[in-house]
Amino acid sequence: MEKSMEKQDLSIDSCDKVETHGLGTYQDEQLYQLGYKPQLRRTRKLSSMLFMSLSIASIPYGVGSALINAVYGGGQLSLFIGLLVVLALDTCVALSLSELASRYPTSSGIYHWSFRLLKTSGSRKLVSFVTGWIWLIGNWTISLSVNFGIASLIVATVSIFYPAWTASDWQLLLIFYAICLVVFMICFFADQLLPLIDTLSAAFSVVTCTTLSITLLVLAKTGRHDAYTGFVGYDPSYSGWEEHFTFFIGLLPPAYAFSALGMVTSMAEECTDPEIQIPTAISLVPVVAGAAALVFTVPICFTLPPLADIITAPYGQALPYIIHVVTGSPAASIVLMILVLFVALFCSISITTTAGRCTWAFSRDNAIPFSHLWSSTVRDSPLAALCLVTAVEMLLGLTYLGSSSAFTAFASVGVIALAVAYAIPVAISLFVDRRVEISQSRWKLNPLIGKTANILALLWISFQVVLFSMPVTLPVTSETMTYASVVFVGCVALSMGWYMFYGRRCKIEFTSSWLQDED
Repeated sequence: MEKSMEKQDLSIDSCDKVETHGLGTYQDEQLYQLGYKPQLRRTRKLSSMLFMSLSIASIPYGVGSALINAVYGGGQLSLFIGLLVVLALDTCVALSLSELASRYPTSSGIYHWSFRLLKTSGSRKLVSFVTGWIWLIGNWTISLSVNFGIASLIVATVSIFYPAWTASDWQLLLIFYAICLVVFMICFFADQLLPLIDTLSAAFSVVTCTTLSITLLVLAKTGRHDAYTGFVGYDPSYSGWEEHFTFFIGLLPPAYAFSALGMVTSMAEECTDPEIQIPTAISLVPVVAGAAALVFTVPICFTLPPLADIITAPYGQALPYIIHVVTGSPAASIVLMILVLFVALFCSISITTTAGRCTWAFSRDNAIPFSHLWSSTVRDSPLAALCLVTAVEMLLGLTYLGSSSAFTAFASVGVIALAVAYAIPVAISLFVDRRVEISQSRWKLNPLIGKTANILALLWISFQVVLFSMPVTLPVTSETMTYASVVFVGCVALSMGWYMFYGRRCKIEFTSSWLQDED
């Protein structure tokens, strides 16, 4: 593809203004103008994208797996009010991403936006290349954290029946490997059924939130708190942090659940109308998943056992412990946890799928070693990239045998990397050319509202990076220390080194020409 492709006018206001040149559809023609050859089938509609987004948020698992942090964060105040704060701020992130997703509807997503927005800047290739690697690392590590979180929930659930049993490190690793392989097999062999799986996931999330809430409120063996305690009860004595800062520790569960709301942008080339479907799905996540989060969270707040007891929960998993104690029934606890685990499995399938598409898209631009392998498609699906995602997860899992704290840092790295990747194009749009670029999106906000959302999104992302880089408890020990910031900085340094060694000097035949140096 010629470099002159970059000079084409990409301002497309309606479908009838574009000739298809025999490529099939307006969306394929638009993708061609963005510098890519259509390779995937456009089979996904708005409902499919929304269900996939909700599956990725996976409230019962997303909030539930990190619930212990809300306990250290003081209990009900940080859990309930903290959820409302996160929903408001992540709405700003979702709206900011939605405008850009509508402007450049390609699976290359975040890093492609950065390149286009920088226009003629000499640093556009470097910024885009590094952004792409940050985005890729975020996709890989968040997939890793989800699968390992499922493994932790499984062993914590088993401990309800066998409290004397403790899983060794290698047993936990084998369970993690089994989950990775099961998810891989489903994504690999049932690729055409994934939209149906996303629909089932959304239904399971609703059923799980509703069933769990009703069960906890009806049984409530530990009693029910009054309204004041249920909504704003606060005991900051467990984290070791200063009283007021402890509240922010409690933001970690909802922040983790909503951290991957932009990952569906990697599905753009499989949507029938990505300019509208992708941004609509992203913008609805804080609303729909937020309502589910309230249904899930409020009953827990009103039946929460003593915080000192929850902190001792096996494997640091508060949700199985809370369910077991509040219901007072091992059988009911197992049934509820099985529902949560099904939701978690669906979440892993959706996240692994989007991570595979992200890997495929970045390989298509020849930015990954052996890109020709990972950018190939089988039956119009990027199955080779899916293999790479699974292999990377399993290799990184080996670090758990050496240091559990180093391994768990990857969960925080996933959130940090995704957040930083979001921030780069949003910041470029805000400070370089927002008025011109966003005005050409089919899905856009009022200019004042859009600019305000951009600013709040960047402030929230900056705080998230700090929050997920800090230890949950003080004093810090070798076990409680988080190495997320070290791992993240190391990954960024490696990506810049790879750019200097390979990306900058090599003249590569990209599938598209947009990432090459302009003469």
